[in-house]
Amino acid sequence: MPRPASPLLSVDAIVDTAMALVDESGDFSFPKVAGRLGVSQSALYNHIDNREHIVELMRGRLFRKHPFPIVKDLDWDIALTALITAYRDGFAAHPRLVPMLVTQTIQDLDVIGLYEEVALILERAGLTPAQIAPAIATIDYLALGAALDLAAPDVVWSPPEGDFPALNRALSSSSAEERAGTAFRFSLDILISGIRAMTAKN
Repeated sequence: MPRPASPLLSVDAIVDTAMALVDESGDFSFPKVAGRLGVSQSALYNHIDNREHIVELMRGRLFRKHPFPIVKDLDWDIALTALITAYRDGFAAHPRLVPMLVTQTIQDLDVIGLYEEVALILERAGLTPAQIAPAIATIDYLALGAALDLAAPDVVWSPPEGDFPALNRALSSSSAEERAGTAFRFSLDILISGIRAMTAKN
């Protein structure tokens, strides 16, 4: 059987290539994707609608590539901690994708399902419907920021010795190598404690 005259295309191949470009440079374009795949740019449109379509497919790919734990039988605080940690770890594998995803409406049904699970956990915790949407946004801030922080250098602040005394005291009392993990756990503790305090007033 003769070999095809041009490379075979698929949605998976396009998404893989776009994600690789984002990991390398923080962005992708149709010409670059087509060039790397060895096809014409117009050939991509047989499989992909537009740039936004690719971004949403990358979002879904990321979530399916890093499965989330089953938490329905866990206490709400343990379940929420497990989901947020998995959420952070998934984005930490592709930190340059984060700025692209936060500027686009979430449509992937698997990802929407994750947010539904978070909303159910927050209901179990005792938050009111009016409190759940801002709580979910806060969780996004925490998980996405923590994912980006994992790509930061170990030493984030370098104040001159003798100046900025409070900051220098704080930095000298903690390990630079453990900074990101310690900050993430601290943020989770504040979030869980805050939810407990709010639900006690409801």
